[in-house]
Amino acid sequence: AIEDMLRYHDSGFTSWDLADIYGPAEDFIGYFRKRISEIKGNQELLRIQALTKWVPHPGKITQSMVKENIQSSLNRMGVESLDLLQFHWWDYNNPYYMDALNYLSDLRDEGKIKHVGLTNFDTERLQIIDDAGLQILSNQIQYSIIDRRPEEKMVSFCEDHNIRILAYGTLCGGLLTEKYLGREQEPSGYELDTLSLRKYKKMIDLWGNWKLFQELLSNLNEIAQKHGVNIANVATRYILDKPAVAGVLIGVRLGITDHIDSNSQVFNFSLDSDDYEKIDAVCEKSNDLFEKVGDCGDEYR
Repeated sequence: AIEDMLRYHDSGFTSWDLADIYGPAEDFIGYFRKRISEIKGNQELLRIQALTKWVPHPGKITQSMVKENIQSSLNRMGVESLDLLQFHWWDYNNPYYMDALNYLSDLRDEGKIKHVGLTNFDTERLQIIDDAGLQILSNQIQYSIIDRRPEEKMVSFCEDHNIRILAYGTLCGGLLTEKYLGREQEPSGYELDTLSLRKYKKMIDLWGNWKLFQELLSNLNEIAQKHGVNIANVATRYILDKPAVAGVLIGVRLGITDHIDSNSQVFNFSLDSDDYEKIDAVCEKSNDLFEKVGDCGDEYR
């Protein structure tokens, strides 16, 4: 895994999204940073961004609890300050998320955290947080050609309040690729062998149906061939160009799959008005996911 991370780094992919609950992810950053320092020196560490998350169980949040958890992340990652701490909260009916954000803000002021962000918060809660005077840098949310719920409320709020969007699920766990193009039969449960694939297949089912999804893939493939790229590149570029989006998070299965060269193509082309029309023509036939699922993050609550 660390050798793969070094290759991504050398190819210009220097930002990593992780979480305290993602198994050994924070430890990997620590090992990776140590290896980079050994090979290239401490100055090279300045190029790395590691964006972690704190995902506590809903309940009473104390200052000591926050300090202990953040210190654990600092120790595991081998850093003195977290580049971005993204906070997730499972239950809005439990009001202690505001206490957590206040304590995280204190740690930011102390230098233990450079920036505080959110993960899967809805627009209503962002308004409450903003009204309390809490400074939030970003909100990490699901955003793709399939899931355009952020455009209902979230994008305009973020633009008005200088909050950036970090988009995940942009490739629907890999479903928005050539692998599924032209398939009449939907993939079986056995074939959908990751939690990610099963989650995004459910979103596609809510969005429309497999026939409509195939129409979308076909259109994306035509656009991709026109620009000499692939479907994943088109799907990524589409979201990168959206207002308030600071970056798109592409899943990496270290030591299993390698898409370095493919992902690099995202920066070598631009979509034109004909491309957008071709994509939107399909999406106009789909169901309204905001109506069916709710605002950003509501699928987790």
